[in-house]
Amino acid sequence: MEEAEIDRLPTDVLADVFLAINSFTDLAQASVVCKKWKRAVKLALGRKEVLSFAGWKMDDESTARVIRRAYALKELDISRSRWGCQITDTGLQKISAAKCIGKLRSISLWGMTGITDQGVVHLISRATSLQHLNIGGTFITDNSLFAIASSCPHLKSIVLWSCRHVTCGGLLVLVTSCRRLESINVWGTRVPMDCFLHLVKINPSLQVKV
Repeated sequence: MEEAEIDRLPTDVLADVFLAINSFTDLAQASVVCKKWKRAVKLALGRKEVLSFAGWKMDDESTARVIRRAYALKELDISRSRWGCQITDTGLQKISAAKCIGKLRSISLWGMTGITDQGVVHLISRATSLQHLNIGGTFITDNSLFAIASSCPHLKSIVLWSCRHVTCGGLLVLVTSCRRLESINVWGTRVPMDCFLHLVKINPSLQVKV
């Protein structure tokens, strides 16, 4: 039987082909075709700089397994959608052990109602290069804000949309510590308006979205 054209490609080139595939289901199927394709899929995952699980049915273990292989990852989106990720604190703890976490510039946990401060603090404590964070629609408290303030000195933007358990005290610590912060979305929180005025006094260039 004549060898298929794609099978003549070197593994490195084949990995570039798989790099363009965003469907984790398709990548999983490709990885079981043969050993060469399995190596190429693994190499492709290692090269990915952006991963989005939004809309995919992923659990703690499967999500962590993919992220552990994405050594070059810089942007991670595990936002919740109707049929999407069902990540818990256990999943965030597993993800935090991945080698790429310390290099991440952007993380979105938007709408992940199954997570708490426990998982967020565990993850954020290792995400020291973080510049953009979206934890809107979650039930985090000031404890998460304290962890962000302590671990993320490069933070430029944060979305706290409808995070009803954060207080003025947590926001003040965050803005005081993260001196590079340019934008903060606090729409739907229960923080009084005069607190936002204090935030702008600390950082006059800060854009507060309410």
